[in-house]
Amino acid sequence: MFYRAEMAPEPLFEIARRRFDTPEFRGMEFIEAECKTIINPVPGNYLPFNWSINPYRGCSHACVYCFARPTHTFLDMNAGSDFEKKIVVKVNAPEVLRRQLAAKRWKGEGIAMGTNTDPYQRAEGRYRLMPGIIGALTDYRNPFSILTKGTLILRDLQLLVEAARTTDVSTAFSIGTLDEDAWRASEPGTPHPRKRIEAVRTLNEAGIPCGVLMAPILPGITDDPRQLREVVAAAIDAGATHVSPILLHLRPGVREEFLPWLAETYPDLVERYEQLYRKPYAPAAERDALGRRVSGLIRSLGGVRPAAPPPARLSRGSRGERNEPQGEQLTLV
Repeated sequence: MFYRAEMAPEPLFEIARRRFDTPEFRGMEFIEAECKTIINPVPGNYLPFNWSINPYRGCSHACVYCFARPTHTFLDMNAGSDFEKKIVVKVNAPEVLRRQLAAKRWKGEGIAMGTNTDPYQRAEGRYRLMPGIIGALTDYRNPFSILTKGTLILRDLQLLVEAARTTDVSTAFSIGTLDEDAWRASEPGTPHPRKRIEAVRTLNEAGIPCGVLMAPILPGITDDPRQLREVVAAAIDAGATHVSPILLHLRPGVREEFLPWLAETYPDLVERYEQLYRKPYAPAAERDALGRRVSGLIRSLGGVRPAAPPPARLSRGSRGERNEPQGEQLTLV
């Protein structure tokens, strides 16, 4: 599922604007800011979590369909190039997180990351906020999940393994297609999808549960049965704990960025999209049909197979004593 973006920015004050001349950051601007809070409540009650952490706002992955684009307008920036090139970095996120986790009012609920913009986008390679965030969650034995397209998560693999010894940790990669042309056109700043598949394998082999979110599926672009089968087969082969498809949706603010891109890149599909997306979501029949197709592929490809058992978990009562490993984990896709 796609997650609802935050409806208002956290309280921030600007420290500095920085530009770096290295090739991977050329043309980008980093707005370093301090946050007063980093654990954010998630509005509504239809998601499996109530809290999220987003150390960055804006995303260099530049996915043309990204549902979080409109959040940049809350900061008086646009949902197009500003979202991709002007990245807000919450430089004090790990320290603020420790303070919030230590507060008596915090009840240790699960926290989701990657629900707005990607915590493992390119900026993370320079700012390294996630090791401190994972370390704080580990020390306070607070369960968490990470959704990403960034293979940089493997840099923190050992930290995740240590965290999984003390609390519940789960991960997922967003991989909508393995088609080279569609990937390059719609997700120009992301790691190659086959590199993401290999990261799914690495995480599961290390005992960190990792699934695949086939998201979004773009009608007429990445929904061909052969394309769908390719992603499902690769995910199952990599030991994915689940494979879940999501059809594209176009909320206000995203639609205005996506449709001009579509007209330029796939002009023959414009009329079809205008019919499908008279509302933000495609008709339920289209979404249900996609779910049935992917479920059928999963069954035909034998989508239940053993994965590595999770690391032994430390007892809540003592960091020095270990519980027994919890047995073989099944990959239920």
